Amino acid sequence: MAHISVLFNETLELLDPKPGQFFIDGTTDGGGHAAAVIEKIGKSGMFLGLDWDKGMVERLREKFKKTNGKIMLEHANYADVKEVMQRLALPKADGLLLDLGFSSVQLEDERGMSFQKDEPLDMRYDLTGGMPTAADVVNGLSEKDLADVIYQYGEERMSRRMAKHIVEQRKKKKIETTKELADVILAAVGRGYEKGRIHPATRAFQALRIYVNKELDNLEKILTECEEIIKPGGRIVIISFHSLEDRIVKTRFREKEKEKIGKIITKKPITATEEEIKQNPRSRSAKMRCFEITVS
Repeated sequence: MAHISVLFNETLELLDPKPGQFFIDGTTDGGGHAAAVIEKIGKSGMFLGLDWDKGMVERLREKFKKTNGKIMLEHANYADVKEVMQRLALPKADGLLLDLGFSSVQLEDERGMSFQKDEPLDMRYDLTGGMPTAADVVNGLSEKDLADVIYQYGEERMSRRMAKHIVEQRKKKKIETTKELADVILAAVGRGYEKGRIHPATRAFQALRIYVNKELDNLEKILTECEEIIKPGGRIVIISFHSLEDRIVKTRFREKEKEKIGKIITKKPITATEEEIKQNPRSRSAKMRCFEITVS
């Protein structure tokens, strides 16, 4: 299944790339947005693409190997973009894009991101860094800490009941696959799960993915540093897919505006049209916000 970039036209409209400019895609992923930006900036432009998934970076290098212009593709987390720019001696950019959704490719790579298939309980974007897997978290955290993770990052009201059942189950046998975890959660919720609603494991899986990959910490870091990355008149565009991310982006943009660092371009988040949602169902939850830097 090919990865489809969400809010494609809206993203390009807000970034407004022009020939000779320098743009950064902090979550280059399948390269959909990137290809369009590279085409707009032309041979005289510069493009820096980051991805935490090493396999994705290798695919991107193959995809763009015959493309003209200065294209730099780095295996790194977007939170470390400032350090990457310093290492490569790059100037401040004209724009930065972050698409915080995970890729269709990652869903197919047996990372354990979803319970639709029975896979090892991993959930890491970066398989090279030695980070704990979701299985390590599920089998290692105390009942209280596990409940806190599911509640804080999944906004799941049945987190304590889920954590209790997980701990009881792992005493008998380690929980190692997505199906094993989903089954334990379903058993924990029991009659509390209303038919027709989202699967009771959905929010718990989201919580574990966020926790394993430190997603909210990474977002906070780059929002703290954005004026050191983007030049005056440049823009940061962020596409988020759940309320925790969107809340952080909204709050930090407001704070930056109060501090006179820049101005909010999107007073309300931009969302997908009904037509796009029909073509790409994952775009339903996408919210895009844009901020323009005004200080040097």
